[in-house]
Amino acid sequence: MRYAPAAAALSLMLAVSASVGLSADRAPDPRAVALLAEGDKALAADDAQGAIDSYEAALSIDPGYTPVLLKLAEAARAEELQGKAIGYYREALARDPKNFAAISGEGEALVEKGAIEKARRNLAKLKSLCGANCTETRSLAIALSRQPRERVMTAEAVMPDTQVVSQN
Repeated sequence: MRYAPAAAALSLMLAVSASVGLSADRAPDPRAVALLAEGDKALAADDAQGAIDSYEAALSIDPGYTPVLLKLAEAARAEELQGKAIGYYREALARDPKNFAAISGEGEALVEKGAIEKARRNLAKLKSLCGANCTETRSLAIALSRQPRERVMTAEAVMPDTQVVSQN
């Protein structure tokens, strides 16, 4: 009886460490990989919706395969749906906070959306993680150096007239 708490703690530690070891670096489902290739072909042919369909099918087959989220984000950006793309990038970052492609892609989508300061934070994060000569860092730096699109207008920026005119 006196060893029961120690045995329970040891078995819990072994169970957790075994599950962590099993989840790392697993092979993706081959059907999902084939659907990713189909989506890439569709995206190259400027068929963003066809690519999204293929990527979503791949995600339903293998929901744990993070590259599918990155491809979905890329297709959403091609459709000029930066907000949706940012959501996919953030989901990929929730799975792997040091995913350089997701950090860079999110930063580029933020630039396209007009959120330059947030994109600069992503650039600083990339520089600290992989350095200034990393491909993803250079890609985001180039996107930031280009002239950004028109900034997104907030509701506070457009205030209605507060003057009420009454006519009788």
